[in-house]
Amino acid sequence: MTTEKPLPGLLTPEASLHRLADDLAARFAGVFARETIDRYVFESYTALGRTAKVTAHLPVLAGHFTTERLTALAQAKGALSSDVCEVLFVCVQNAGRSQMAAGLLQLHGAGRVHVRSAGSQPAPAIDDAVAQVMAEVGIDLAVEFPKPLTDDVVRAADVVVTMGCGDACPVYPGKRYLDWQVRDPAGLSVGEVRAIRDDIDTRVRALLAELQPTPA
Repeated sequence: MTTEKPLPGLLTPEASLHRLADDLAARFAGVFARETIDRYVFESYTALGRTAKVTAHLPVLAGHFTTERLTALAQAKGALSSDVCEVLFVCVQNAGRSQMAAGLLQLHGAGRVHVRSAGSQPAPAIDDAVAQVMAEVGIDLAVEFPKPLTDDVVRAADVVVTMGCGDACPVYPGKRYLDWQVRDPAGLSVGEVRAIRDDIDTRVRALLAELQPTPA
């Protein structure tokens, strides 16, 4: 991991994280104590930093990741309600299969479901071939990044779909678990990854039809 010094006039990573914690403390006021906010912010930053190649944008990524985790935790605790089905896709690196599945379900779901994805051993970045074939169907993964699998997102999910991550995902009663046998796109050609995308797309459409049938 390469550490970059902040440019003159920019906040240091630590200052950025403290500002992030301030913002999240205001956003989740009455839901979480400040100590919980601080812990999640710095835990998320550290977790992402273990795999990131460059740390320049880590505070921003940590902000997205922390917000997602706190929202999931609030949902799991019943402090934040959700009127749509929560679906979590999990693979090993969160750089291919789970990212494709999440992007496709979000596209086809059109707001009828809420989607998250994670990896048991997240990669430094999303696979280039995966990003390319997803762009072909109008899904931009440029703003996405591999995220570690955390207990809070599993607790918040109604449906958990695993793809090659074995027993890394904890099991909780009352949730639906599916295991999709999908080929890992890592190191494959664009044509091969395109076929994997189409396989996942078929599965995603079938899942969505079960979860939220299209109104007549």
